[in-house]
Amino acid sequence: MNICLFTQDEINKPLSVHDRRGEHIVKILHKKTGDTFSAGIIGGMAGTATITGITGETSSGGGTVSFSFKPETDGKPLYPLTLIIGFPRPIQLKRLLRDVAGLGVCAVHLTGTELGEKSYMQSSLVERGAAYQMLLDGTVQAAGTHVPELFLHRTLPECMDAVHADGAVKIVLDNVRASCALTGFLSAHPVKDTGHSGVSVTAAIGSERGWTDNERAMLEAAGYTRCSMGQRVLRTETAAAVAAAVILAAMGKLDN
Repeated sequence: MNICLFTQDEINKPLSVHDRRGEHIVKILHKKTGDTFSAGIIGGMAGTATITGITGETSSGGGTVSFSFKPETDGKPLYPLTLIIGFPRPIQLKRLLRDVAGLGVCAVHLTGTELGEKSYMQSSLVERGAAYQMLLDGTVQAAGTHVPELFLHRTLPECMDAVHADGAVKIVLDNVRASCALTGFLSAHPVKDTGHSGVSVTAAIGSERGWTDNERAMLEAAGYTRCSMGQRVLRTETAAAVAAAVILAAMGKLDN
């Protein structure tokens, strides 16, 4: 846990020592009164929290960590990279969301696909809040405060109607009928932000069985270029993380 994140309401209240964050502060970091730790407001500023008191940390209930928060920065910004992802296996989804949040993508659109397993979309991960928790975990790992937005769509056409990609560089990863390599495409279509204009990228990654010809045609008609990342067939979660890293590097977001 590289930063402790709080809602706007929580930042002004004592934290239970039995809360995950409270346990981390007391039992993992071994913080005492007067010590500081990195803290931030979800979707807001990051800064330093100073512990003003710890009570009942060894009891079975009622213990709290009191602290004061000093905001210092606006938090690490999310990058203008939107991912469209064919709904993967639930166990893959957890890791995928954590990793892409850690990389700093701004939005994830999960969508059903023609070859995707329909039962995966029945997962209660999103409804239970577990999907958001994975995004939050990735944000905490990256010591950020801004959590990527998450959207769920039943079909690819529904997803494409919802994704606002006007003006964005559009890429669809396809290891079957790609017209070019992802790295080659990014070299030929510079996406690095020079500071003069906001360059954004939308990248689509299929579910584990890939895209159908119908979906390829649909994406191509919408302006997406089919790109590959080599000859190996990757899991959806791996492809999403690798593609995001390659694109962010080309955007110059990993330079410092």
